[in-house]
Amino acid sequence: MGTMFRLSICCCIASALACAKSADEATMDTGVGEMTMPEPVAPPATIALGDVAGKWQFRATPESGSDTSVTQYVLNATGDTSGWTITFPNRPSVPMRVKVDGDSIIASAGPYRSVRRKSVQVTTDNVLRLQNGRLVGMTVAHYTTRGPDSVLRLRTEGTRAP
Repeated sequence: MGTMFRLSICCCIASALACAKSADEATMDTGVGEMTMPEPVAPPATIALGDVAGKWQFRATPESGSDTSVTQYVLNATGDTSGWTITFPNRPSVPMRVKVDGDSIIASAGPYRSVRRKSVQVTTDNVLRLQNGRLVGMTVAHYTTRGPDSVLRLRTEGTRAP
């Protein structure tokens, strides 16, 4: 009986293998055609700070809320991560900490006296990308208040100063 059982198992396995289609044949029989792999997407090129060195006129506009007034300032960019500043009208320059991550410039400043909120200190975090000759991105402003941290998100856009 043991020999008959083994023979039955072997016949079942052989039948199953004979009837099975290969993975390639199964793909071809679907009517869809051969499967193709998508083209790999190249990561964005790393931005060179030398490409953005110079003075930029910036406008920052809140994304939401009742105060939609525009904040204007000048960004002074250098060819490396040192010496970057922002200057608001009638104010001293504020130094920035800058680093590059792929196609993005990540810049932080502060704490400094807020232009938008009197007698309040603010720290700003910016992510900027060079698009069509403009620096565009987002700024998140963190205001120091007596209660919980107050946050404002702004869209930022800069054009080269003449």
